[in-house]
Amino acid sequence: MSRKISTGIGFLAVLMWAVLALLTAASGQVPPFELAAMTFFIGGVLGVMTWPFRPNARKALKQSPLAWLVGIGGLFGYHAVYFSALRSAPAIEASLIAYLWPLFLVVASALLPGEKLRVHHLVGVVLGLIGAVLVITKGEHLSLSEGIKPGHFLALACAVIWAAYSVLSRKLGDVPTDAVVGFCLVTAFLAMLCHFAFEDTVWPASLSEWAAIIGLGVLPVGAAFYAWDHGVKKGDIMVLGAASYASPLLSTLVLVATGFAPAHWSVGVACLLITLGAVIAAKDLLFRRVAPSD
Repeated sequence: MSRKISTGIGFLAVLMWAVLALLTAASGQVPPFELAAMTFFIGGVLGVMTWPFRPNARKALKQSPLAWLVGIGGLFGYHAVYFSALRSAPAIEASLIAYLWPLFLVVASALLPGEKLRVHHLVGVVLGLIGAVLVITKGEHLSLSEGIKPGHFLALACAVIWAAYSVLSRKLGDVPTDAVVGFCLVTAFLAMLCHFAFEDTVWPASLSEWAAIIGLGVLPVGAAFYAWDHGVKKGDIMVLGAASYASPLLSTLVLVATGFAPAHWSVGVACLLITLGAVIAAKDLLFRRVAPSD
């Protein structure tokens, strides 16, 4: 499979993450850790359901302690820290800080064998970051009016965790994507423990809320992680980092289209910036020079 196709598979994760906010909003009042436990369980079962057709896939669970630490640390660690950040800092500020992860990912990827950070990678990811800031703030001035809170540091930790998870997944390229099944199931178990320790149980109140939760488990908290794992291991990780800023933009467009959020001029400007940034970052992949024939 070519690097371009693998990058495209990785970008499918970004597209699936675009419906995360919509499906989360549609899931009702289910607490965060309870929701994570349910959706990661569905995501893990999604992978298990393919095993009868691929008998050797279950062997992927036999991995080193380091692989398990990276996988569980990335999936559970990111979500646990992010939920904690939202409890101790304004959501808009925590979201902005957490969305530094694509920038961290692109910069850290330069340390990987065979990767080289070029100016166009940085230009692309910075344009994407500016676009994401516009989407989240709606073009309004943002200041930490209440001072720096622990949640701001937790949000920064989120960015570091997901960037590190993505880069280390590339480093552990021999670990098959089927191992993500185990990472999801263990994450579901740990989230369940946190739910029982910190939250009251709230069940979905309607079939539509159940459908939203199943949708979360199948797409942004299920198939997306398998696609992302394949993309960062086999595709262009720097391009994926820059392209990831499309996620908050697409998420906003979905919310606007479904009536969960109003339209705003910042969305159009952000669309241009993020698209331009992704194209600039991916110029080597999209516009490879063809060697002249003799």
